[in-house]
Amino acid sequence: MDKEFNCSFYFGDRVNSDIKKLNYQDLNGFKEELSNVSILNTSFSWQKGAWYKIFKNYKFFLITGEPYYLSNWALIILGKILGKKVIPWAHGIKGDYNKMEWFEKLFFKLCPLVLLYGNHSRNIMINKGFNPDKLICIYNSLNHDKQINLRNSIKPSQIYFEHFNNKNPTIIYIGRIQKSKKLELLAECIHRLNKKGINCNLVFIGKDLKDNNVVKTAKELEIEKHVWFYGPCYEEEKISELIFNANLCVSPGPVGLTALHSLTYGTPVISNDNFNTQMPEYEVIKPKKTGDFYQENNIEDLIIKIIPWLKINNTLRDEVRKDCYKVIDDNWNPKSQIITLKKIFVNAEN
Repeated sequence: MDKEFNCSFYFGDRVNSDIKKLNYQDLNGFKEELSNVSILNTSFSWQKGAWYKIFKNYKFFLITGEPYYLSNWALIILGKILGKKVIPWAHGIKGDYNKMEWFEKLFFKLCPLVLLYGNHSRNIMINKGFNPDKLICIYNSLNHDKQINLRNSIKPSQIYFEHFNNKNPTIIYIGRIQKSKKLELLAECIHRLNKKGINCNLVFIGKDLKDNNVVKTAKELEIEKHVWFYGPCYEEEKISELIFNANLCVSPGPVGLTALHSLTYGTPVISNDNFNTQMPEYEVIKPKKTGDFYQENNIEDLIIKIIPWLKINNTLRDEVRKDCYKVIDDNWNPKSQIITLKKIFVNAEN
């Protein structure tokens, strides 16, 4: 966006996680960091200084699509009065029960357009009476250009043979090691698969948030020699090698950007089938083509879904790689997102 548009960037000063802040100096358009303030210890917040940016000489405003930031309401309402387009980029409305749905619906109804991460929430919102023409899927992305360069040069390596000293298929998980991902379930799967004689290895790549028992579980199940706790890794060259040489990626809980990362390097993904609590990136999983879904929390079903992916031959594995690449290259990348934004801006001006 910084390269393609003449735009200004304003960021909040904090998020409720350990995500590292962007280096603002990398952006020519960076203007200011705004203070996020909680309102009376509720779920509502206010972003100081955001609302009066509507009076600046901007034609469009892309905002985080968070209804519980009341400063967003101020921007949208003032935008309608002043004839300016204030467009949220949002998860939208999900299908699970939410007593505040009326509040969210009113927020999105006030917007001229809503950019959504995926089709699941778009379909739900259409069923709830939203105009389909005002709901635009813009998806999500990683550093696609760099990853494509690595993908074009990567070759099979012996990284897992050298670590495990066996040629068993390898299952990978990449992302933060945290309770919500239900990774103990994955460790239990490896234990049961190996007992069935379907020997396989398991690799965890990511920072351990210490709110889970996956290390303890692996020890108790005596599968430590089959599990590699690789730890956090931020070198894309090494990440690409680890993912490319794995047979399968599994995220028993919500899958998120893990799915994009894995498919980018041609490795299929399995995650759970509770789409109302999934992250939007689950949509890249196409059953039997780029992965599969198992019945949430059902370890026996997870094992059933894993086994075929560990047994496919090299020819079929190459076809799976191509299917994975295509999903990411078609929509889930920055270039596709920029094309979508350009269409929106041109159509709005016309």
